[in-house]
Amino acid sequence: MGNTKKLNEISWQDFNALSLVEKGIYFQGPPAHTLIAQQFSRKQLEELCTLATKIKRISKRREGARFLKTLLSDKRAMLYFAQPSSRTYLSHNAACQILGLDTMDVRDSKTSSEVKGESPEDTIRTFSSYADMIIMRHPVGGFAERVAWMLSNTNRVIPVLNAGSGADQHPTQALLDIYTLERSFEESGGIDGKNIVFVGDLARGRTVRSLAWLLTLYNGVKIYFVAPKSLQIGADVLELLDATGTKYEVTDNFLQVMPQADALYMTRIQDEWDAESESSTIDTSAFSIEAKHMDMLKETAVIMHPLPRRKEISTDIDNDPRAIYWRQMRNGMWIRAALILTTFGRQDEANLYYANYKPE
Repeated sequence: MGNTKKLNEISWQDFNALSLVEKGIYFQGPPAHTLIAQQFSRKQLEELCTLATKIKRISKRREGARFLKTLLSDKRAMLYFAQPSSRTYLSHNAACQILGLDTMDVRDSKTSSEVKGESPEDTIRTFSSYADMIIMRHPVGGFAERVAWMLSNTNRVIPVLNAGSGADQHPTQALLDIYTLERSFEESGGIDGKNIVFVGDLARGRTVRSLAWLLTLYNGVKIYFVAPKSLQIGADVLELLDATGTKYEVTDNFLQVMPQADALYMTRIQDEWDAESESSTIDTSAFSIEAKHMDMLKETAVIMHPLPRRKEISTDIDNDPRAIYWRQMRNGMWIRAALILTTFGRQDEANLYYANYKPE
């Protein structure tokens, strides 16, 4: 991109003071860090979604799967997950395996030299000595950005993929959500013009924050934020939507909004961020979906969830064709493979292979 800026040309203090949109310009590469939702254009999203589908189709044949494993067989990735995770860790790890990318991991900071007093920054810099990419999940918001800036000012500059940063950003989850929506609506005009309804703990749901921004890149989308007052979406997100002219509605009336939804995006209570379990006193029973509600939904609607779930989605609807959260989870493996391949600039090899590929 013509307006790309480099992280080694700005101090951390000046960079940290920038808005999210201004920061996004610095993450276009090289190296192509993936840190915040605001760094993506619609064109980039469409290219990643198309590549993800190609990778998925190529992998269905043994010779195709073997080819994919050659694409990044010369690279290594460090998966540094300082925050508990199973789905996100396994999804990224599976994406690496699809592309032949060797992996190593640290899934608990207590097993690293941080227990000896080493700073998290030094720990990451140590990891960068052994790997060509760092995929990281960290409980401190903005830490992935700090790491990307730090590495960009060293002689070992490698891409950083943010697999979850505090309660503020989860860009690769937002990518898989966009991919899921694109696939779900490919016969009905795509994401443009759809009503997307977010339900649950929106104040602390980083998946909601990231996806809400990506939805501003589509035409005629309306977003509904449905939550108890104490868990409602933050003013900072609404300000970003206002700046882009995106239509939205903030409400606590789930039943009223439900029939309007083209996609329901359910979320659980994020009580891991509680100081003293204050979330346990909030009545969220009106923000769940059960079998009795399914007749209120459009026949073409889809129900999504970043998982894990609790009581916000009844297991009674798991086999309804509109319940796509298990497919959504699997989509993460393909879109993350597309992202990793693009990060290393090897996407043209997959595109060329697919051009001569005859899917069954």
